[in-house]
Amino acid sequence: MKKSFMVIWVLILFSSMVNAKVLNVKYKVSFGVLGEMGIADAHLTTKGNNYTIDIGMKATGLAKVLSQNRKERHLSKGHIVNGMFISDTYKVIKTYGKKYIEKTYYIDHKKKRVRKDYLKKNRGKVTGEGHSVLDFYSKNDLLTLYFNLSKIIKNKSKAGIYKFSAVGAERQNGLVEVKIPTVKDIKKYEKTLGKGDYWYMTAIIYQKIFSSNKGEVMLAVGKDGIAQKAVLKDLIMFGDLVSKRIK
Repeated sequence: MKKSFMVIWVLILFSSMVNAKVLNVKYKVSFGVLGEMGIADAHLTTKGNNYTIDIGMKATGLAKVLSQNRKERHLSKGHIVNGMFISDTYKVIKTYGKKYIEKTYYIDHKKKRVRKDYLKKNRGKVTGEGHSVLDFYSKNDLLTLYFNLSKIIKNKSKAGIYKFSAVGAERQNGLVEVKIPTVKDIKKYEKTLGKGDYWYMTAIIYQKIFSSNKGEVMLAVGKDGIAQKAVLKDLIMFGDLVSKRIK
C-alpha cells in the first residue's frame, strides 16, 4: 500500500509548470473507501539562471500508521537554458519507522555521465552505502522532465505516445512515457477527471501497482501548467487512487 500512494504523489507533482520564479502548490491523496492517505507540497524557486525544485510528501491518517509514518523528499537543483530546467543534481530521501534511505544523482553534462550515490541507515547506524554509474545519460531528472513537458511537447493536441529518458527512473533504464489522447478518447478523461480547459494526458511509470500492471496515471493539467487532478483507475478492492490540488 505504501508503494502505491508514494508513486501517485510523485507523479502528480511531476506535471509541467509555467515559467514562475516562485511557486507553491499542495495536493491531497485519497484511495477509494480508505479516504485520505497523504499530503504533498511542491516548491519551485529560481534565481538568475539557477533553479531549485523541492517536493515533500507525508502519509496521513490510517496510511501514516500502515507505512510507519513514511515521508519522502525529492530535491532537484540545476540551471536554466532557454527556459528549460537542466538538472545538475537530484536527491531522493525516504524515511519510515527507524529507517533512512538517501539517493543522490550527479549529472556530468560534459562527459554525459550520471553517478549515483546511496546511503542507508537503520536506527541511526549506517547499514549500506556506495556509488555506481548509470547506464544512460539525460539532461532531465524525474522532476525537470515534467516541469519542462509543456515546452517539449509544443502541439498539445497531437495524439500519440511520447518517449523520454530521466535520471531517477533507472528501474526502466530511464524510460518515461507520456500518452496524449485522441479526440475520441477525451470523453473518458472528462468523465474521470472532470471537464475543463485542461490538457489531458496519461503518464506511464512502468511499475505494477495492484491491478495496474504498468502504472498508468490519468492527468488533467490546468492552463497555468499545473496538474489539477490525477487518477489511477479501478484498483482491486479499494477503487480509484486520486490526487487533487488543494492549493
